[in-house]
Amino acid sequence: MRLTDVEITRLAAFKQITEPEFIRKFTRLRADRIGLALLEKPNDECIFLQGGDCTVQPVKPQQCRDFPNLWNFPGFEKVCHAIPRLVSEDEYKRLVNVATGRPMESLDSSRKPAL
Repeated sequence: MRLTDVEITRLAAFKQITEPEFIRKFTRLRADRIGLALLEKPNDECIFLQGGDCTVQPVKPQQCRDFPNLWNFPGFEKVCHAIPRLVSEDEYKRLVNVATGRPMESLDSSRKPAL
């Protein structure tokens, strides 16, 4: 899960530790070497996933908030087991805005998966 500088700041504050400490404990260099990503558990789950719950829910990174509705990669249907539901373009934008916090104007509905 890639991280922005702002997300690192929020996560560190939420965990009540310094940013350098957060980086040492919870991140790794991304494979493309262009930034940091959250560490994974040995089973590839997010380091902050406990059972089915996110332990950093109030400050989780944008990439997490976007899952599963804005994830659109080959085979995502095998990862995301959400039940598809056809909705209008306006309803799609509204629902994604509520789920992810992304402004409705920034959404490209031509790439939308079924909700």
